[in-house]
Amino acid sequence: MKKIQMVDLKGQYSKIKAEVDDSVLEVLDSTAYINGPKVHEFQKNLESYLSVKHVIPCANGTDALQIAMMGLGLKPGDEVITADFTFAATVEVIALLQLTPVLVDVDPITFNIDIDAIKKAITPKTKAIVPVHLFGMCANMDDIMEIAKSNDLYVIEDNAQAIGSTFTYSDGQKAKAGTIGHVASTSFFPSKNLGCYGDGGAIFTNDDDLAHTIRGIVNHGMYERYHHDVVGVNSRLDSVQAAILDIKLKKLDHYNLARQNAARAYNRAFSKHENIVIPSGKTACSGICDQCDCHVFHQYTLRVLNTDRDALVKHLNDNGIPCGVYYPIPLHRQKAYLDTRYNEADFTVTNQLVKEVISLPMHTELDDEQIEFITSTVIKFLNS
Repeated sequence: MKKIQMVDLKGQYSKIKAEVDDSVLEVLDSTAYINGPKVHEFQKNLESYLSVKHVIPCANGTDALQIAMMGLGLKPGDEVITADFTFAATVEVIALLQLTPVLVDVDPITFNIDIDAIKKAITPKTKAIVPVHLFGMCANMDDIMEIAKSNDLYVIEDNAQAIGSTFTYSDGQKAKAGTIGHVASTSFFPSKNLGCYGDGGAIFTNDDDLAHTIRGIVNHGMYERYHHDVVGVNSRLDSVQAAILDIKLKKLDHYNLARQNAARAYNRAFSKHENIVIPSGKTACSGICDQCDCHVFHQYTLRVLNTDRDALVKHLNDNGIPCGVYYPIPLHRQKAYLDTRYNEADFTVTNQLVKEVISLPMHTELDDEQIEFITSTVIKFLNS
């Protein structure tokens, strides 16, 4: 059995090496390193893939989220509701812009932002909701968009982990994650489902005026050279990364299917164990069905019940199996974001999840032998 990796970037690269190398050399030969043809080509292809009017590439996913908020004209003191159980970048940019983060609990099945918690958190100062499509699973955008419409709020999708995931509305219509809210951000960090070989990100929107504003923001506030019309930043996707991403974009559905198939294999092994809660698709979905496209498994994250999760981590590592805990500390308990407004009773799900979650290896190169070894090692520990 080949060595198990948490993310096997080398194995994936080996299969596309010739294409990637040729495309990168083409950029080097052209010397069009910033905003070159490769960037524009990737932008157009991603717009087509997502069926969204505007993709604005930028330097990384955190910048993308910050720039999206800047583009909406949010002001210091405006309240932005987001999930407590996620990576810090989501709340980090809210704080950097001197907005007021309002953290709320999540759903115990999907791990995504809890709808009732959003409703309870809205005040006259609330201006936006940031649903995070966590681990590759679409948040409940039907209800979130209805709440936003009823309260005149913006919706900013944090799509860093779910590119390629499809949300199915209650009426059966479908849309790609990141194309439903007023604006969305994504990350092309190397380990992402669509990852480059450095840093990169993008903003998505169907709003022409907002797209125009954002295009200025990412380029020092310029629409014409040396004419600074808005306050901006320097955040651009370079041509080398765009060339790599454009090749991988053509394979994204294949990559996501490989992840879904690996997740189904995991689920089949774990589904009947009383101490394991497997990740699901929709609330009513077992996560095993072949039709489910709402989850693209950026991470494969279990809940382990009535056991020592950290001892399981050590057991897996001792057996050559990498794993992760995403996330070990809720945002409302992080030193940087402590606030007397928060009541522990409002975070019962998040506070439980941080004790129970464990993410197993998940990538496009996982094979049946590796999955069998991983699952049997987990089950053996839980049964001991």
